[in-house]
Amino acid sequence: MGGSEGTGEARVKLPQLRLDELLEELQARLDAARGTRDRVHSLLEAVLSVGRELDLEQALHSIVEAAAALVDAQYAALGVIGPDGKRLSAFHTVGVTDEQIAKIGPYPEGHGILGELIRHPEPLRLTKISEHSASYGFPAHHPPMNSFLGVPIRVRDQVFGNLYLTEKRGGVQFDVEDEAVLSTLAVAAGVAIDNARLYEESRLRERWLRATAEITHSLMSGAAQAEVLRLIADLARENTGAVLAVVAMPMEDTESLSVELAIGTEAEAHRGLVLPVEGSLMGHAYSTAAPVTSTDVSADDRVSTFPERFGGLGPAVAVPIGSGADGVRGVVLLVREAGRTVFTAKEIDPLRGFAAQAAIAMELAERRQDAEEIAVLKDRDRIARDLHDLAIQRLFATGMTLQSAGRLIGHAEASERVTRAVDDLDETIKIIRSTIFGLRSREGAEGSGLRARAVRVAGEAAPVLGFAPSIRMEGLVDTDVPREIADDVIAVLSEALTNVARHARADRADVILETDGREVRLTVSDNGVGIPAEGRRSGLRNMTDRAEQFGGELTVDCPARGGTTLVWRVPVGG
Repeated sequence: MGGSEGTGEARVKLPQLRLDELLEELQARLDAARGTRDRVHSLLEAVLSVGRELDLEQALHSIVEAAAALVDAQYAALGVIGPDGKRLSAFHTVGVTDEQIAKIGPYPEGHGILGELIRHPEPLRLTKISEHSASYGFPAHHPPMNSFLGVPIRVRDQVFGNLYLTEKRGGVQFDVEDEAVLSTLAVAAGVAIDNARLYEESRLRERWLRATAEITHSLMSGAAQAEVLRLIADLARENTGAVLAVVAMPMEDTESLSVELAIGTEAEAHRGLVLPVEGSLMGHAYSTAAPVTSTDVSADDRVSTFPERFGGLGPAVAVPIGSGADGVRGVVLLVREAGRTVFTAKEIDPLRGFAAQAAIAMELAERRQDAEEIAVLKDRDRIARDLHDLAIQRLFATGMTLQSAGRLIGHAEASERVTRAVDDLDETIKIIRSTIFGLRSREGAEGSGLRARAVRVAGEAAPVLGFAPSIRMEGLVDTDVPREIADDVIAVLSEALTNVARHARADRADVILETDGREVRLTVSDNGVGIPAEGRRSGLRNMTDRAEQFGGELTVDCPARGGTTLVWRVPVGG
């Protein structure tokens, strides 16, 4: 009996043990299934969250946040590969504070492990970053990082960038499942990025279309050219994210460009500058009738170093206003801050189309203005013809009648009055004839303007000086300065530059010609030895006389440190 009972207890315990094991295994599998279900659910939520974003920058940030949450990483980053395909042009991070970023310094460009993923766009999982052959350490103040998981993000079969995850929480390593989940998110991220870019491009096209319509409406409504140029610069700067916009127009000699407008950062240093077509960045765009880019305008050989006007600025593009077939009407230069992305073909193409449409609108506006002028001239011709054929003939006939009647008047005083009336009629006829001549004359053919003449004088002085003087102009110098004063301005400029060449021993001379409608001011400065106290001053006396005859003055400043600044000013209006 005792033996039978012992065997029965063993039989009961053995199935019970197996049942416990089976239950534990089942529970583990249920937990694993629940964990997988939860992770798949989290992945789907992340995919939906990322796909909802249409703003590209916000979409990139959402992708980084979703990646960190999915694989439970302490640090996450998304690096955008630049146009050259070799380095990172943008970096989005999660887990690192702004204070830490400021201490670490500039964002990485894609060396070390990050560069490994750029060169070989395949998933990369590491137990310890420092043990990889491509690793060469972290910069100062960088948080310690060991475990690593990286996957590429492809947009339409092209690698857009990479996701970098480090330091899985809990001290565990990234596993195959983490890699699979992150690779799935990367596919969804590629679709989201593509959608955001398409949306951004459509919005940009819409903005360019609105800008073109605004330019056309402004021109057709009779706005002045200066207002239209400012509108072109404003809209182009806004749509491209530039901080500086400069518009230059060709001068009469077609060998120079005059900066008519500059808005934004360092704008004051550009206004009134005269740039040579040969060898300059904007001149190249003008002569080739094609956009010209610069990765860093502050260090570009095609940009003169004086005056300094590109501090803190970087990528730039010069776009012609018009085309080679229709004639280039000007050039617009757009410049971004240093460190920003260079102008790409996708950005330049709509900008070029906008500039071409602006040129067409300007052409149409000029044609409309020409038609209006022709209508005015025709009307003036009609008035002149009517005055000649009707008014003068009737006055002449009246005068002849009075002259004949005067001979029949016996009263001396009455006869004298009739004679004076005839003389008055003769004078009236002369006045009308002069008016007719004025109506039929074609105004505006007075030759070269002051702006072109000043540039020509500066150019002619270059061989004598041994260098080209810089010249800058502001205001409506061709319109507001009368011809007689303009002649003296040119004479003073020529004499001042000659004096610099003869006596100053300078290697730089700057010319500023400006008017505000009330006075014209010519400033000529150099970095030479100055004017000695015993030196001849006949030239200065001549310049002073020229100023004083118009109620103006000449001032000369020779500071102790050297150099001379001559300012010649004359009133031109009330």
